Amino acid sequence: MMRQSAIAIWCLLLVLSAKSAMAQTQSAGLMNFDSAGKRIACTNRDSGTVSIVSYPELKVQHEVPIGLHPEGVAWIGTSSQLACCVYGDDKVVIVDADSGKVTQTISVFDEPYGVVSSADGQFLYVTLEYPGKVLRIRSSTGAVDAEWAVGNMLRGLALSADGKSLFATEYLTSKLIEFSAGDGTVKRSWEGASTDNLCRQVVLSPSGDKAYLTHIRSRVTAAHGNGSIFPYVSVARLTGEKAGTRTRIPMDSLRGARVTANPWDCDISPDGKFLYVAFAGTNELFVCRITGDDHVELDYHAGLRLGNNPRAVRCSPDGKTLVIYNALDFNIVAYNMTDGNVIGSVEVTKNPLPEDILLGKKLFYTALQPMSSRNWISCSSCHPDGDADGRTWQQPEGLRNTQPMTGLAWTHPLHWSSDRDEVQDFEHTIRGKLMQGQGLMRGNLPEAMADKISGRSDSLDALAAYTNSHKFSLSPWAKNGLSESAQRGRTIFLSEQTKCATCHGGPLYSDSRPADRDKLVLHDVGTGGDDPSELMGPKYDTPTLLGVYRSAPYLHHGKAATLRDVLTTQNAGDKHGVTSHLKPEEIDDLVEFLKALPYEDPAPAAKAAGLVEVRK
Repeated sequence: MMRQSAIAIWCLLLVLSAKSAMAQTQSAGLMNFDSAGKRIACTNRDSGTVSIVSYPELKVQHEVPIGLHPEGVAWIGTSSQLACCVYGDDKVVIVDADSGKVTQTISVFDEPYGVVSSADGQFLYVTLEYPGKVLRIRSSTGAVDAEWAVGNMLRGLALSADGKSLFATEYLTSKLIEFSAGDGTVKRSWEGASTDNLCRQVVLSPSGDKAYLTHIRSRVTAAHGNGSIFPYVSVARLTGEKAGTRTRIPMDSLRGARVTANPWDCDISPDGKFLYVAFAGTNELFVCRITGDDHVELDYHAGLRLGNNPRAVRCSPDGKTLVIYNALDFNIVAYNMTDGNVIGSVEVTKNPLPEDILLGKKLFYTALQPMSSRNWISCSSCHPDGDADGRTWQQPEGLRNTQPMTGLAWTHPLHWSSDRDEVQDFEHTIRGKLMQGQGLMRGNLPEAMADKISGRSDSLDALAAYTNSHKFSLSPWAKNGLSESAQRGRTIFLSEQTKCATCHGGPLYSDSRPADRDKLVLHDVGTGGDDPSELMGPKYDTPTLLGVYRSAPYLHHGKAATLRDVLTTQNAGDKHGVTSHLKPEEIDDLVEFLKALPYEDPAPAAKAAGLVEVRK
């Protein structure tokens, strides 16, 4: 419940004009209103569906299955057609909102995330997170008629009101890039700080003078919860005397000591006076007054308590309602902009997850107690949706590159140093200096790798069940099978000369297996001496190579920027595979093979080989 004092400061300044005389900007998101303001579309990542909801009635008209892990959704022009990015199936699906039927499926290379439509509905623009491209698609035919490499790991996307410029964000750096909607030519860019990370969305002001980006700051040199992760909104100036400049605003400073976590999405009121920021880690929303200057930029105005894991916020075109999508409550909730009161809600999809997985996912995404006491950090701050954050952290034991969680269930023990034999051991992290939470179990906590603690806490077991649930996706580089180059690389990989498969063998391309502490398999690959702060090396666990194509940087210390570096500049003495004798073209072939992993589902072969998959 919002306190009366918070309600009062909403005031009548939040009553907005019903329509704007200006052409409208567009921003990608997993929830959007249609051009008439009569319907809302939202994608449901866990259900694999898109829901069409009437407004203001908030009645589900259709829920349409579209595929694995959908993300961005956009209405095509003024039509009743929707474009949905199906991130996990590498396709853009067109849905007729009137009939609730899929009318077209467009295959793309990999990981479509954000989508916007031209005002006339002629073109769709889509970001591909990997490998970092923007596609232009003709809506009438579904043909990709242009493909532009404008940045790396792109997610957020916005279209200017005149339809001439697109703005994309780099997910891992928060860099904002402006480029031509006509030919993809990059016009200019706004760099983030070296610590900026996880930038999912960008919205443009109605006047087109500024862009607003939600992201976090990852201070990799800090191993404390009150110094490592910070919530930010960046303001990029597009016009005026300070055009081309950018201000980064720490959102935890707007209310003194009131800390928030994981800003996921934001939106601007139709009159351009307020910015609404949803925090997926602390389940709240900040209403920020846009000051109109180039100095302070944002003032705190009011706040709301939201549901579990809010991932989208949109202002209704009529300026009366703020709509929130709570991803782990599977609903959207509408708030009156005049006083902040709830005016309606609707369940947009049924919970598709087993109860323990749902509980584990809620714990994984929250930065509140019992997981975190200072509110800055959640598990998802570094492992969003099971992915890596592209960062190498200075941990007490040394430098540690964040690893993706896909296939984790097959390759216990955990961490580069194999210092956790079960996910439940992360109770040490929850109670420790990083998260400073109350924890999920009662009583004394055994040392990691000592007595098992699975079965002692339903919440810890649920966290483990979710963490172990992430499956491998097939590599986009092997959609048509292994290329000739990758086939040559496979021969090199499996050869006795290189010895790559000695450690990275079997269907999981790893010799890491659930085992007792005295049976751990660790290897000295010559990297332990590269980090003066290292306390646990020089032997490390063997990570799986499945999905390695998108998880740069590499090695425990993150000093290999590319797969080629792993095989060459970071392989002194041939301790990490014998590769010094290989010709440049053979290195190329070996890299192509690594990029193609996995080219088939490893689970059947792993089960046939008697390998153990940890469920909890």
